[in-house]
Parts: sequence; C-alpha cells; structure tokens
Amino acid sequence: MSTDLLQIRAGREAWLQIQERGLRADDISLLMGASGGPKWFILQGLDRFLFGDFFANRQRPLNLLGSSAGGWRFAALGQPDPVAASELFCQLYSGQTYSEKPDIAEITDEARKLLHQYVPDAVVPEILAQDQFHHHMVVVRCKGLTAAEGKRQLAGMLLAAGASSVKRAWLGKFYERVVFHHPHSSCSFSRHWNDLPTTHIALTAANFKSALLATGSIPMVLDGVRHIADAPAGVYRDGGITDYHFDVDLSAVDGLVLYPHFYSHVIPGWFDKALSWRRTTGKQWPKVILMAPSAEFVAGLPYGKIPDRKDFAQLDVKTRFAYWREAVAQGQRLAEQLQEWIASDQIRSKVKLWTP
Repeated sequence: MSTDLLQIRAGREAWLQIQERGLRADDISLLMGASGGPKWFILQGLDRFLFGDFFANRQRPLNLLGSSAGGWRFAALGQPDPVAASELFCQLYSGQTYSEKPDIAEITDEARKLLHQYVPDAVVPEILAQDQFHHHMVVVRCKGLTAAEGKRQLAGMLLAAGASSVKRAWLGKFYERVVFHHPHSSCSFSRHWNDLPTTHIALTAANFKSALLATGSIPMVLDGVRHIADAPAGVYRDGGITDYHFDVDLSAVDGLVLYPHFYSHVIPGWFDKALSWRRTTGKQWPKVILMAPSAEFVAGLPYGKIPDRKDFAQLDVKTRFAYWREAVAQGQRLAEQLQEWIASDQIRSKVKLWTP
C-alpha cells in the first residue's frame, strides 16, 4: 500500500462538491499562500503542477491571496512562463548567501537584487494587464513605534505582541492590514474583513514591486518599505504580521479556495506562533481545501523537518544548499501524488471533512 504523502482537509461545502464531481480547476476561485520563508520549498513541486498544468486552461480569473513568501510565490503567475518564473524564484531564494554576520542593510539589499531578477520591470505591466490571475498581496502599514527601526521598533513589537496575546483585535492598534490588489479585481471576497483595520489599494506599475518587497519585509530582519506609490504615507512591512497563515472570513468567495500549506495547522498571525491555543479552526472556511505534507513525508526529509529561516544560522552554506535542494526535490512527490489522485478520481476518498 502506497503512503499518503499529502493530507487534505476541506470545509463542508468544498468537501461535498469534491464528493460530487472531484477537484476541477474551474471550481477554484481563490489560491492562498502563507508566510513562512523557506518552508515553501516543499511546496514548489505543487506550485509547478498548479501553475503549469492544473490552472493552464481556466475559463475565468483566479484570485491569488498571499502574504510574505506566499505573495512572492504567486508573483510567478501572470508572467509569460509561470513555471519558469517559479523555478527561478526557487533557485534565487535557495541560493542566497550573506556575509558571516549580515546586518539589516545587507539582507535588504540582497532581497532587492532577488526581486529585480525574479520580477524584471518589463514584466510588471504584463502582470497587471493580463486577466487570468488577480494578485492580492497582504502588507501591513505600521503605526507608532512599529514604524521605527532598531530598538524603538522592537519596543513597539513587544507592545503589539502583548496586546495581541490578550485580544487579537488589539493588533489593529499597531498595524493596519493593506491588501494590494490587481486593478481589475473587485476584492469582493475581502471587502467585508473587519477583524482588523483593512485598506484596499490597487496595484500599479509604480507600486507592484514595492508592495511585493514590503510583504516580505520581516521586522528586525529587513528595512521597512517607505512611502509606496499610490498608497498612504508610512512604513510598510511583512503581511505575515497580521496574516501569517490567515484566519479571515472566506465565506464570500464565489467558488472554492485551494490552500497548499506546509503545516497541517494554521496560525492566524505572526505573534500567535507561540500561542498554541490560537489556531484557525476552519469555522469561517466552509469552501477551503487545505492540503499539507503528511507527518510521514516530513519525517523522511533531511533532519526530519521542513526548511526554515534558522537554517541560515545553523547550517554552513554547502550543507544548507544540499538540504534545501533535497527538500525541493522531495516536494515534487507531493505534486505527483496530487496529480495522480485528481486524474484517477481518488481525490474524493482522500479528502477528509474539516469540522470546526
């Protein structure tokens, strides 16, 4: 008996629809991608399959919702060759090197270089003009001390973490969620979000790359992005602060939501990582299909874990490169299994009902 490398759970509406007619590309209205740095390497095989084969002949626009690494992954979509762009991003990200003790300026500079190689200026108008994929990048606009750099920012973050641990809504006193969206998107699935202060801003050729840089600008690791074109003045940072893995109301999505994720659990915001009792329950996700690697798959990876940002400090460059390459290669098996399940219609039996 072959091992299930993927575990798939679906909200009731999504589960019932899959039982009725399997998993079809045109049934998906929203593709979602989480923050998490190098964790996404195990999903690159799935991205290749989804970006290249599964979504290739869709008949209507696909909304994309990503924060941090999720937003960066999805920037391949809308480019002339999404699979090639995804592979380039993986190659550039996994091949990053720094000095022995890099400072924020060095890390920010390397991120800008990667961005310009991955998303050349010439492709931005093409991404915004095409209608097959509608990007939605979550970024935060900082308030008070969180807009500063250095020790003052750290003080603001500590206050934000403390407030958020008591009541997640209080995070809105420190950060405003900003959804930068494709100019043709109505944002109908997110206009009603009121769990935190939320603003919607259309993407333009002048702000696309700044918004993309901002959604991955990790506090205390990269500089914040200042004064993004066509957006209110301020300092913008990593969208994972408010929406690390997301816990937003997705009931207004017109269709199903596909969420390839690297964990079987879902952490709402950045400051919730240490709060084991605060996890997304799926109550607001009746249309979501959450797929993640099984425990058996993860156990078979080098070191028995998926990659993460700690690898930069804990592994030498040669070892890290080899480990990350192997994680990407192993992730291809997830894609092969998903493709087989869809083609053979086993997907109906493999998807489990996610009950809140």
